[in-house]
Amino acid sequence: MTLRTILTFPDPLLRRKAHPVITFDNALQKFVDDMAETMYDAPGIGLAATQIGDPRQVIVVDISKGKEQKEFMPLINPKIISNEGRQIDEEGCLSVPELTSNVKRFKKIVVSYQDLQGEELELEAEDRFAVVLQHEIDHLYGILFLDHLSPLKRQLYKKKIKKMHPNGEGPP
Repeated sequence: MTLRTILTFPDPLLRRKAHPVITFDNALQKFVDDMAETMYDAPGIGLAATQIGDPRQVIVVDISKGKEQKEFMPLINPKIISNEGRQIDEEGCLSVPELTSNVKRFKKIVVSYQDLQGEELELEAEDRFAVVLQHEIDHLYGILFLDHLSPLKRQLYKKKIKKMHPNGEGPP
């Protein structure tokens, strides 16, 4: 397995929309394993392929829920097909370092996706797990959790990044 570099805001590749995966093979399995290793090394509980510069619709999420043994789930070509309720939860992002904020999301969602063999499946998620899935799926559309914040909070974060990186280009 290989650790990948996680892109950080304001890298323009984070705004690129991902395209569907059409080939389900050993290379996809290796890529997903690399994503999981990168996510856990960061450390994080979710990672989208776009965050490591790959434009495919692939996310991995941690589903171990406090177990000693880490366990992740890959979702290929995920789409939210239904939702209900609203909740506010604190979020952070591996691609938006040094920022956490409350974000309003759906409380319960149903996601259609494919597994590593290309089989079409559905998953129902609620509460924190629903937040994680929505956050990662947003990445596949070029949306950062920063985009869900007020204009003032976004502006303050952008100023902070410029101060941290005087060349104005953001983190390396």
